[in-house]
Amino acid sequence: MEEKATLAIIGGSGLYSISGLDDMQEIELITPFGKPSAPIMIGMMNGVKVAFLSRHGIGHYILPSEVNYRANIYALKMLGVKWVVSISACGSLREDFAPGEIVIPDQLFDFTRDRKRTFFGEGIVAHINVADPFCPQLSELTYQAVKMTGTTTHKCGSFITIEGPRFSTRAESNVFRSWGMSLIGMTASPEAFLAREAEMCYSIMAHVTDFDVWHVSAEPVTVDIVIEILNRNTLAAQEAIHNLTKLLPVQENCNCRTALADALITDKNRIPKEVLDRLDLLIGKYM
Repeated sequence: MEEKATLAIIGGSGLYSISGLDDMQEIELITPFGKPSAPIMIGMMNGVKVAFLSRHGIGHYILPSEVNYRANIYALKMLGVKWVVSISACGSLREDFAPGEIVIPDQLFDFTRDRKRTFFGEGIVAHINVADPFCPQLSELTYQAVKMTGTTTHKCGSFITIEGPRFSTRAESNVFRSWGMSLIGMTASPEAFLAREAEMCYSIMAHVTDFDVWHVSAEPVTVDIVIEILNRNTLAAQEAIHNLTKLLPVQENCNCRTALADALITDKNRIPKEVLDRLDLLIGKYM
């Protein structure tokens, strides 16, 4: 693979490209887990090679449950990506996280039911540590990059991922609030967990578009409301990405790069060759 990238941006609802990329190229990849959602755009920004991937495909035609998360993350790994920032639309489950604001969450609750959650299986077992599912260092850098835009930004909160594609009922929304959840969306899981298995740093730039449906004084969420808020926030997201490329350190100060070191449990001699070949990019250095 000739083209390498350091930082990857996964664009969600409302963000289907990023501006300011020089010497841009389109890369088509096939992974052992299939094709990613869209061709990956690669270009230079402030001396950093950046990859951009549209999570829902060009034209937004892939349901949250239909996204090939494994292919998306594996493709970024093939490109040599170290840092992954997800741009995600979400609903707020808290009064103090208002529409139009941006949150960098620090915890994740997986409430999905119908998704491939791991690269492993079929002859190899790994138990990855995701006590802190978002990279603390990258999350802090993302927070600083967004704050520099002047947008109201929060650094904390638990993000619950629901299956979708429908929005929540009021009963569900109120239960999630009673559990202490702060944000609700449809794509953070299993994306964050797969990034950890791929030993990449991962953070979320969560754009609050609505108060879900628990807030009786607010209008119930609709696609139009979501898109309206996202359109307003697009400039902030683009500016934050530019800021982030200036903040990335030379060395990582986290354990993401060695997440598999103590996660693999299967006897090496029992792992089928085809599985070793398929996962060589992830586990080759440990074999």
